[in-house]
Amino acid sequence: MKKMNNYDYLLSDLTKLKGVGKKTTDILKKKKINNIFDLLWRLPQSYIDRKGQTKINELKAGQVQTIKVFAKKYNFPRIRNLPNRVNCEDETGKIDCIFFNSYEGYIKKILPLNEEVTISGKINVYNKKYQITNPTYISKDSSIIEKTHTKYNLTEGINEKNYNKIIDQVLKNLPFFDEWLDKKILLNFNNETWNNSILKLHDIKNIGDFKSDFYRRLAFDEILASFLISSEIRKKIKKIKKKSKNFSEILFKKIVNKLNFNLTNDQFNALEDINNDMRSKSKMFRLIQGDVGSGKTIVALITALNAIESGYQVAFMAPTEILAKQHFNLTKNLFPNNINIQILTGKSDYFTKKKVNELISTNKCNIVFGTHSLFQKKINFKKLGYIIIDEQHKFGVKQRKQLSDKGGNDCDVLLMSATPIPRTLIMSVYGDMDISIIKEKPKHRKEIRTYSKLESKIDDVIKFVKYEIKNKNQVFWVCPLIDESKKIDHQSAIKKFEFLNNIFPKKVALLHGKTDQDEKQKILNDFLNRKFQILVSTTVIEVGIDFPHANVIIIENANKFGLSQLHQLRGRVGRGNKKATCILLIKSTLSVNAKKRINILKNSNDGFVISEEDMKIRGFGDLLGFKQSGIKNFKLADPVHNEDLFMLAENEIKRIEKDEKDIQRYKVLLKLYDQADIINDII
Repeated sequence: MKKMNNYDYLLSDLTKLKGVGKKTTDILKKKKINNIFDLLWRLPQSYIDRKGQTKINELKAGQVQTIKVFAKKYNFPRIRNLPNRVNCEDETGKIDCIFFNSYEGYIKKILPLNEEVTISGKINVYNKKYQITNPTYISKDSSIIEKTHTKYNLTEGINEKNYNKIIDQVLKNLPFFDEWLDKKILLNFNNETWNNSILKLHDIKNIGDFKSDFYRRLAFDEILASFLISSEIRKKIKKIKKKSKNFSEILFKKIVNKLNFNLTNDQFNALEDINNDMRSKSKMFRLIQGDVGSGKTIVALITALNAIESGYQVAFMAPTEILAKQHFNLTKNLFPNNINIQILTGKSDYFTKKKVNELISTNKCNIVFGTHSLFQKKINFKKLGYIIIDEQHKFGVKQRKQLSDKGGNDCDVLLMSATPIPRTLIMSVYGDMDISIIKEKPKHRKEIRTYSKLESKIDDVIKFVKYEIKNKNQVFWVCPLIDESKKIDHQSAIKKFEFLNNIFPKKVALLHGKTDQDEKQKILNDFLNRKFQILVSTTVIEVGIDFPHANVIIIENANKFGLSQLHQLRGRVGRGNKKATCILLIKSTLSVNAKKRINILKNSNDGFVISEEDMKIRGFGDLLGFKQSGIKNFKLADPVHNEDLFMLAENEIKRIEKDEKDIQRYKVLLKLYDQADIINDII
C-alpha cells in the first residue's frame, strides 16, 4: 500500500486494510476501534518469544513453544463438531495437533505426512498426552516463525497472528506529517517526531515505558489537541459582538444589604468577573465553579438583577422542578416587588403556562425559572439577555456551544457547577469557557462533622437519630441499592426503610431511582415541609436542593462510594444555621484505598482537595460526572502522572492565543485527536 501524506488514511474505515472484512470490523468496533487511527492506541501488553526450538520431551504445559515435528497420521472424524486431529512426533516423543473449523484439504496442505514442519503455539496436556490446539504458526520455513511477536490484549474472534498482521500493516503505511509542535516544546521530548513516537510505542522493547520521551510526546499531543479545541471555541464565542449591558449596581447593593450574611471575597471576585463580561461588547460564556454551599446561587441572582436593570429578560434553568421552585421562592424574598418573577414547570396547568408564555413573549416577565423545558421552541422570549444554568456539570462541549447560541448574540450565558475539578483537569473539562472559582465558604456556613461508624454499632446510630429528631432535626439515610443483591453485600434502601419504619412509625419516607417522577417530587416537598423526619434514599438526593432542617446524613457502605460522590452527598446537610453531622457506616474489613478515602473525608470539608485526592486514588475517568462532562477520553495522558504535561499544554495554549493568528499548522493534530462534530466549526 502506497504511503499517504495526509491524515485521511488514519481516519479511514477499517475495511480499507488488507485482510479486514466486515466480521473483523464489527469485532473491533465493539472495542471502540472505529477507524485505523484507533488501532494505534491498542497498546502491546507483552511479547511472545518464539525463538529457539524445544524437543517434545522438554515441553511445558501452558507455555507458548516452538517445535519441529513430522506428521504421521490424520484423524478426520465424520461426526459433526468433533475436531480434526493430526498425530505428530519427533525423535523424543509424540504430540497431537488439534484443529477446529479447518477443512481436511487445508490440514493436509500445511501438515503433509512425513515432512518436517515447524509449529508454534500454546502447549496443553490431555489424557497425559501433549497437544496443541489450532497452532498459531505452521510453516516449513522455520525462519518465519522463530522470532519475537508482540502480544496485544486481543478481542474475542481475532487471533494473535492476524491482529499482528493488521498492526504491522498500519505501521508500515504510517503517513508522514509535518511537525506541528513548536521547537521549544519539542525540546521537552528530545525532538521526538510523532511518526517515530508511534513506531516506538508499538516496539516490544518499549512495553510499559511510560516515562520515555516518545510516550510523553504522544501524551502531550492529545492534551494539546483537547485544549486547542476548547480554546478555539472560546475565541469564537468571544468574537461574537453584542450590545453591552448598562447597569448602576444600585439593585445589587440593595440585595447585598438585605442578606443576613456577608459575601466572601471569592463571591465578590466572581461578581466582578461577570459584571465586566456583561458590560463588554463580547458575548459572555462563563462558568462559576464552586464547592457545595459556597454561595454560587446568590452570585447568579445578583447578576441577574444587573441584566434586568439593563432591560433584558433572564432565564434560570434548574435540573429539577423542586430546585427551580426553591430558586423561585428565594428570588421572591430577595428581589424588589416591581420585578416580575415567574416559574414554568411541567406541572404548571394550561392556563398558567399560557399566561407565563404571554408575559415572556411581551417582555412583561423579567425572570423566569424552570427546567430545560424553558428552551422549547414554543416559548418565545421578547428580549432574552441572560441564561443561567444551575448544576449542569454534565454538559459536554457540544451541548454547551448549542446553549451559547440560544438567545442570540446579545444573550450572555452563565453555568454553575458544584463539582470541584482538580487543577489539571480544568482546561480539559471547561476550557471552552471563562471560569470563576469560588473556594471560600460563607462565614455562616458551619463545617459538617464527619464520623465513621462500624455497621455493628447501628444501635448507637439509632440512639443518635432519636436525639436529633427530638431536637426537630431531619435525617437523610442513604443506601447504594434499591433491592437486595446476591452479588453485592449492600443494605438496600427498601430493607432499611422497613427497618427504620418499625422504630420510627409514620416518620420515614422512601425515595429511589425507580420512584415515579411525580411521586418523587411529592416526597421531596413533604420532606421539605417536615411532614416526616427521615428520608431513606439512594443517591438521587445528590443534586443541590436546600433542606434547611436536614442536619444529619447517614451513608451506608460508605466505602463503596468514591470520595467526590461522598462529598456531594454530605453537602445535602448543613444548609441551615445549625451544626450538621455526616455518619459513614462501614464494615470492619476495609481495603487500603477504602480506609484512605474515609480518612480523607473525615479530615477535610474542602471539595477541591477531596477531588484531587479522589483522582489520585481512582483515576480521573471515574470521578463524579466526568464521563458525561465532555472530558476527553485520554488514551495515554494521565492528570496524576502527567501533571507537568497538562501545565505545559496550558501555557502553550496561552502562547498560541497570543502569538498565532490561525491554527492551520495544528490542523492534522486536531483532525486526528478530536473528531467531534464541533471541529467542523473550527477548521
